[in-house]
Amino acid sequence: MTLSPVARIHLMITFVLVMCGVAGGACFGWLLGGRVTGVLAAVAAALGAGIGSFLSRRHVADFLRPAPAPEAVSVPVSAQAPAPVPASDPHPLPVAVAVSDAVGGYAEGVADAVLVSLATYQAAAFPLTAFGVSEEERDARRGVAYRVCAHEGLPQSVRVSAAAALEAVDQGVDAGRAHAAMKALSLAVYDHRTTR
Repeated sequence: MTLSPVARIHLMITFVLVMCGVAGGACFGWLLGGRVTGVLAAVAAALGAGIGSFLSRRHVADFLRPAPAPEAVSVPVSAQAPAPVPASDPHPLPVAVAVSDAVGGYAEGVADAVLVSLATYQAAAFPLTAFGVSEEERDARRGVAYRVCAHEGLPQSVRVSAAAALEAVDQGVDAGRAHAAMKALSLAVYDHRTTR
């Protein structure tokens, strides 16, 4: 009988949990009352771990099964708008536009990366002290923010908010406007996460 990779992973997880239950139960029981209590506690912990793993096998299998790939929709070249690339970047990356929002945790991770990179760029554009950030560091953070915002897995709603935040931070004049744009971006990332 050949097991699927998901079933094998669950079997290995079950084995590790049961063995940890045996070791933990034996140690705990031995400390409380000696050998007999240690053996009884080891058997009880192993049984509990095994039964719990058996009852949760369907949830674990669903968790380990990969998500279906999103369907791609072709867009004419004239409809694609490339994201701006900073002038200080010596090696611009090719930019691809996401047509539909990516599925699953991948899009959430990209959206979170956009939020973090824009927050670090905002901190460099509006430093707390007058000479707290050098021009090289500011340019490096700007380049990273633009690259991450141009990622093809970025959901469209987050992409629009990120573009507005980049524009507000790039101007570097009004810290309140940049803060409001960053707040709108964080809400867009949160809304994308909760709509799944």
